[in-house]
Amino acid sequence: MDYEASLDRAMENVPDIGGSDERLQVPDAEAHKDGAFTRFTNLGDIADSLSRETEHLHRFVQRELGTSGKLGDGRGRYNGSFSAKDFDAAVDAYVEEYVRCSECGLPDTRLVREDRTPMLRCDACGAFRPVTKRSTTSQQQQQRDAVEEGKTYTVEITGTGRKGDGVAEKGEYTIFVPGASEGDVVEIYIKNISGNLAFARLA
Repeated sequence: MDYEASLDRAMENVPDIGGSDERLQVPDAEAHKDGAFTRFTNLGDIADSLSRETEHLHRFVQRELGTSGKLGDGRGRYNGSFSAKDFDAAVDAYVEEYVRCSECGLPDTRLVREDRTPMLRCDACGAFRPVTKRSTTSQQQQQRDAVEEGKTYTVEITGTGRKGDGVAEKGEYTIFVPGASEGDVVEIYIKNISGNLAFARLA
């Protein structure tokens, strides 16, 4: 086999890292109220689309929404009243922490364990790193970084959600800001909070 043919074959096997979020086809969350509970009816389908375990996503959703719940037949049932938007935001936060590669930004990753440490391995660029969990800060820091409904804050947009919303972090909160882009420093007004998720508008 000559050099040109060998080069062509090698190029065919190189992962395509030119695309971005088009590979990540995640269904919109489906929420159904059930008395004092809310059902996340397609939790399992969303976990499948992310190539992650449903139980792992379920535990993360509980943490983000600051509630408890049960998992059965691919559906989550959570204490409290939540909207599909709340569940979508929790999934976005999960994608940023456990799916998207921090090096190339692509979702072509696998969650593996090495010496009981969760690691994210990217099949697109080869990056291999520990999963960065948001650490628990001191009580004083938590109070300083607390987010309250009806208040205004200046934040830096550090990411982008699946639906194009800007994403900022403040303390334990992930804040979604429609109309803001990554890299912007903006003033925001907090409209509502659900667990560790906050929804804002540009002030």
